[in-house]
Amino acid sequence: MRIFKFGGASVKDADGVKNLAKVLKTTGYDNTLVVISAMGKTTNRMELVIKNYFENKDQLQSAIHDVIKCHNDILVDLFENNRHQVFTDVKAFFDELNAFFKSNKSPDYNYVYDQVIGYGELISTTIISHYLNEIGLKNNWVDVREFVKTDNYYRRSNVNWEKTQENISSNLNTNILNITQGFLGSDANNFTTTLGREGSDYTAAIFAYCLNADSVTIWKDVPGVLNADPRYFENAQLLHQISYREAIELAFYGASVIHPKTLQPLQQKEIPLYVKSFLNPEADGTCVSKGKALVPEVPCFIVKKNQTLISLSSLDFSYIMEENISEIFSLLHLYKMKVDVIQNSAISFSVCIDNLFDNLEKLLQHLKAKFKVVCHNNVSLYTIRHYNDIAVKELEKDKEVLLKQLAQGTVQIVTK
Repeated sequence: MRIFKFGGASVKDADGVKNLAKVLKTTGYDNTLVVISAMGKTTNRMELVIKNYFENKDQLQSAIHDVIKCHNDILVDLFENNRHQVFTDVKAFFDELNAFFKSNKSPDYNYVYDQVIGYGELISTTIISHYLNEIGLKNNWVDVREFVKTDNYYRRSNVNWEKTQENISSNLNTNILNITQGFLGSDANNFTTTLGREGSDYTAAIFAYCLNADSVTIWKDVPGVLNADPRYFENAQLLHQISYREAIELAFYGASVIHPKTLQPLQQKEIPLYVKSFLNPEADGTCVSKGKALVPEVPCFIVKKNQTLISLSSLDFSYIMEENISEIFSLLHLYKMKVDVIQNSAISFSVCIDNLFDNLEKLLQHLKAKFKVVCHNNVSLYTIRHYNDIAVKELEKDKEVLLKQLAQGTVQIVTK
């Protein structure tokens, strides 16, 4: 059994869908489950729909229409017969979306987000499943929400592994090509949940773990895992083979090629992960597998933009003690801040965070009641794995360094 995952960039238009079919024909598709994200920038468009629902209802239908148009353009390019069943199925999802907005009574943004955002994946997989059937690649469309069960921590749900294992082992027909959605699950009340942005890789790993798959392949628009993001760094190099541990470290620090949670379930069962180019499916790409010696021989650069650096000090110049640090972390947890770097001294504490849930102002107000607070918005966090002096100096060139932290094998630098 193999698990394939295709992201939004790979199916952003009709040509992308046709290329997905080409990849399946090239690599084979027997005993294969394909996890697919929303098409192109659909998730961003759906986030605008949600924003308008809460803040600008006059623009809600306009935002929904924009999503409809993008998908209809792809449908028209893929299907000559405008009476094809796929048009009816896609329309049914948009009708369901509008019905939710009319009936919803919950003011909880995170709950609404999860009920709405996943229509991108549901629609993309419906279109692709119909197209593959149309060209002779017979497949089964699977609603992932019937298989992946989670808690109700909306927008970053935790998997109920026991229930998910039971569902997948008992109910998934592995004798046919299966098409399903990434990113989504459902809670005990069957409300839709999500696994966090870019969570489709994690979905692939969940199925791989539960099916004891032979491998997982993530199909990207890059040749594999690179030592740097080519959008921000010149002369990026392909890492042909790395260990699970190294991949987990890179993902933890923010490498965008692999979702941070993806590696743990694969490592537990020693299922190899391949990262390959959907533009060149026969190339080797990168293999992530067991092996202590599989460490990159070059520095690996990771950058996270639009971070926030908060520096705290006591109001009376007293020490920042354990109870202070405990209280700070309780507040970070309360306001769902993702912590990327911490640094403390006797009378100060600094933390670089990712304001994923837009709770920064609430957090700052809470902190200002007990600490002197300095906040730097829109900073960049650079991480270099296997750094050397040349790499660090080149990175710091022409930048204002706000925080720098060195550990064995890794340096992190916050710049403005």
